[in-house]
Amino acid sequence: MSGVARAERALDVVESPSVAARRACRAGNAATTAGIAPGYVQGNLAILPEKLASAFHRFCQLNPKPCPIIGMSDVGNPKIPALGLDLDIRTDVPRYRVWKDGEVIEEPTDIMSHWRDDLVAFVIGCSFSFEEALLADDIPIRHIEQGVRVPMYRTNIACASTGPFAGPMVVSMRPLKPADAIRAVQITSRFPSVHGAPVHLGLPQSIGIADIAKPDYGDPVPIAADEIPVFWACGVTPQAVIAAAKVPFAITHAPGLMLVTDLKNKHLAVL
Repeated sequence: MSGVARAERALDVVESPSVAARRACRAGNAATTAGIAPGYVQGNLAILPEKLASAFHRFCQLNPKPCPIIGMSDVGNPKIPALGLDLDIRTDVPRYRVWKDGEVIEEPTDIMSHWRDDLVAFVIGCSFSFEEALLADDIPIRHIEQGVRVPMYRTNIACASTGPFAGPMVVSMRPLKPADAIRAVQITSRFPSVHGAPVHLGLPQSIGIADIAKPDYGDPVPIAADEIPVFWACGVTPQAVIAAAKVPFAITHAPGLMLVTDLKNKHLAVL
């Protein structure tokens, strides 16, 4: 690569909205990433000790709807170049959750002091990626309109288990008019690496959601009389599983505050 080409590539990286989003995280911005860096893939985060990494990897393979892996680090390496050359998993998420024995003990804005040489980071696809396609088709996204985190719920849908990892699927919800819901199924079916089509439409109680106004993660959003709740498998599922398994040590993102990567949403679509 010539010096000019390298300089142009460096300029592209500097000007990239995804890089700008990660820089904002490093500066302490802890806001929701919904609608941030349009066009770029966002990811959920799960970091586990190496001795648990193989079992968790298998868990993700058995549960591709809630846990589609889009990136994975080498042991002890906080970099994942395939997701961003400057990306540092220790600093580039707006807010993290540090887990001990299945309980959240801290929610820092970086994990420099918690990083260990035996850790493996998994980046899991996020439904924010297909929201761009929904918006392009004039399908409204309520939590983006209101500037809040998407509502997420633990369900009675059991994940396939492996090793210590077992527990309920978490879903994210978007209220839509029935015609928009049908179109949303068609559109999101093209994005299997970021959860794909919905897993449930309407009747939240039938998947174990007692009160749609009280999400387990994220923020509530209103549902109009002419709308139905539409539920997609969610990458927060590992957090419910980590809690259920009482994993001795783990790190995740705070729900709704994602890792912004340099991957493009349009490259994930299966046409």
